[in-house]
Amino acid sequence: MKGLRSLYIIVLLLLSAMAFGQTATVKGRVVNDKNEAIPNVIITVNGISLAVTDLDGAFTLSSPAGKEVTITFRLNNTEQKLIKRTFAVDEVAQLNIKLDVKGADINGVVIVAEKPGVAIDPITTVTVASPSGGVEWIIKTLPGVTSNNELSSQYSVRGGSYDENLVYINDIEVYRPFLVRSGQQEGLSFINPDMVSGINFSAGGFEARYGDKMSSVLDIQYRRPARFGGSASASILGFTGQLEGISKDNRFTFLVGARQRTTQYLLNSLDTKGNYRPSSADVQAQFTYDFTENLQLQYLGSYSQNKYRVVPTNRETTFGTLNEALRLQIYFEGQETNSFDTYMSAFSLVYRANKNWLMKFITSGFRSTEVENSDVLGQYFLNDVETDFGSDDFGQSSALLGVGSFLTHNRNKLQSYIYNVEHKSYLTINKHHLVYGIKWQHEQFKDKLNEWRYVDSADYSVPSGNDDIIKLQDVLKTTLSLSSNRFMGYVQDSYSDTTAKGHKWSATVGVRANYWSVNQQLVISPRVQISLTPKWKVDTVIKTNRKGVLDTIIRPRTWQFRIAGGYYYQPPFYRELRSLQGTLNTDIRAQRSIHIIGGADHYFKAWKRDFKLSVEAYYKFLKDLIPYEIDNVRIRYYAQNLSSGYTTGIDARVNGQFVKGVESWMSLSIMKTGENLKNDVYYDLYDANGNKIIPGFSANQVAVDTVKYNPGLIPRPMDQRVTFSMFFQDHLPKWPTFKMNITLTFGTGFPFGPPDFNRYKDTLRMPFYRRVDIGFQKQLISDKTKFRDKSMFRYFKNMFISLEVFNLLGVNNTVSYLWIKDFSGRQYAIPNYLTNRLINLRLYAQF
Repeated sequence: MKGLRSLYIIVLLLLSAMAFGQTATVKGRVVNDKNEAIPNVIITVNGISLAVTDLDGAFTLSSPAGKEVTITFRLNNTEQKLIKRTFAVDEVAQLNIKLDVKGADINGVVIVAEKPGVAIDPITTVTVASPSGGVEWIIKTLPGVTSNNELSSQYSVRGGSYDENLVYINDIEVYRPFLVRSGQQEGLSFINPDMVSGINFSAGGFEARYGDKMSSVLDIQYRRPARFGGSASASILGFTGQLEGISKDNRFTFLVGARQRTTQYLLNSLDTKGNYRPSSADVQAQFTYDFTENLQLQYLGSYSQNKYRVVPTNRETTFGTLNEALRLQIYFEGQETNSFDTYMSAFSLVYRANKNWLMKFITSGFRSTEVENSDVLGQYFLNDVETDFGSDDFGQSSALLGVGSFLTHNRNKLQSYIYNVEHKSYLTINKHHLVYGIKWQHEQFKDKLNEWRYVDSADYSVPSGNDDIIKLQDVLKTTLSLSSNRFMGYVQDSYSDTTAKGHKWSATVGVRANYWSVNQQLVISPRVQISLTPKWKVDTVIKTNRKGVLDTIIRPRTWQFRIAGGYYYQPPFYRELRSLQGTLNTDIRAQRSIHIIGGADHYFKAWKRDFKLSVEAYYKFLKDLIPYEIDNVRIRYYAQNLSSGYTTGIDARVNGQFVKGVESWMSLSIMKTGENLKNDVYYDLYDANGNKIIPGFSANQVAVDTVKYNPGLIPRPMDQRVTFSMFFQDHLPKWPTFKMNITLTFGTGFPFGPPDFNRYKDTLRMPFYRRVDIGFQKQLISDKTKFRDKSMFRYFKNMFISLEVFNLLGVNNTVSYLWIKDFSGRQYAIPNYLTNRLINLRLYAQF
């Protein structure tokens, strides 16, 4: 840990002293053997991703000059070409590349490197060691992204909730289940990493062509196969399989993936013991057919089934301090059974009218059925623990502080139907790149709620009235339904040019509109992104080398600066409408966030290798917020526009070849977010002696005086002040087939409070989140491996076996709290710990 911290400090100190070497501009086009343009090709220089080809297969990038560089062109994680060139200083080089693929995909407009956002190499999502796997695990290592739950694929971006993030696959917005209460129930995420060809992520200030959410956008592209192939993997946590191919006439392609996952192995390490039976499975398929060179039909379909069943038996949690250690013991009866079934189908018709105009027509449907059935009875005992090291009873229960029982009952069912029709167009006129689109979306929700909770503990269950009726807590019993329509549209223009002095600049200006039939609100969202790459004068430094010869070193100060901002409205979805009392409030308005973002990218050299530093500072004005409470991953909204607030912070990321040949990165974020609720006053009560009365503490105290307080700004639920994450790859120099990757995550605590839905009390802080996951790999087969003609392994292109250690440090991270009372009425927050240290073995093969 000290070595990693020192490495990070060294990198930051080098930023002011080191500069990127002499540079050259490289332009070109990537085509297939028929000279057809190939979009979505990822281009890296010395291991750093610098550009992605556009619809015409064109690209422009800056490359080190005066020395040999390695440029890699990769498509679909499989097709790649590697060249080595040496460019002169300030040279404008033309580089046209021909990839050996059987067809060109006319679909797709991607986020190029000059626009705000981070491009991730999809290969890292396959090799990374993680308990949940997938794209989201890598996203959590990026600056501005926070999460304190390794069992969940959900994440918060710059202080926003889980519901403030957009996710697209092939330009189609995807959704996740609404009723999930904990990461244990979640199952598979929608994104299948084995099918991904492109990953682009923006933590704010994104373009108008993306939808109406306040925090972030994750843009995923599934690949178009160029030949027959596939992959498979198996581990203790489940297996995956993927198959792809292309017809002989290159018109038809298919890409099919299947996954099965069980988290039983992970859940058995939790404090709550029992018979866990989680099971998740899905099948996804993408088909494309080219009627002509300019007309293509695409289909994307998915079916997912996530089941979670547990019969809990007992739980034992020890917590507190060295001087005051406590132990909670719970004995359970009953079971919990949940199921989440989702279906999605989408058709896209892509037509290229000419080389400058591409049109896309999309229709999609999403359906989910979510069922919760739970009857769990628990009896708990809260004990004081002996902390005297000299006592024979050290570590044993020494006194009973509280005893009680609770019963939870759930019979909930939510059915969701979402249908939409959309048109998008991409038009190039000279140096202008226009994008516009319109969309209609219909939504239906059918919701049956039947849940309650009963707690028999000190000061909880008190009979009322003459009939001695016991009151239940958190009773929700109702049937809700909602049908609505949304109308959306946007237009944006991107323009780039170079000034007479060689300064490169680009600007994207756009506006989008959204109308919702329920509250009849129309919101207009103007957005802008501007970037500048100045060509500054070079610094000439004369130094004496080791041989005593004077060397002239040219250090151009190459930076790229950018600003972005705009209005980001988030019209309510079904979950925001449902109040804590189980009613629908259809009068709420869209939440609003105004983004102001400034950032810079700097390329520099360290250890004779290329690195990139990205820094962004931001401020967000928040208005008409809908406050919410969060428990684990369950979000419960107040269903009213009750607050306004702000979010401000700074994000930094350093990525490059810390180890030659592989890319790693470190991310650091500092952030603060708060909100001020309307009419959230509270009163302190005092008795005749001036003593403050704690409600429920003593029935003999009588209030004679009150003091009114206004809490003002309080932390928002996702106010995690400091986060640091690292993804690091390495290999043995003499045995490069032995590899390692490590993911390190640190985050300060989220705010929390007692479960009474008084937001002003949520100012306590969870412990820091600390986690390290490491994977050791042995490359068994690579594209350089030679086999005999009759060997069965000659068909494999890649194969490795990986030994993975989850939660290497064995830290008990807290995800939420269970609140109970002792005999005196004092409340205790019992931490719900996450998974412990575990080992996983995984085999991956690609053919």
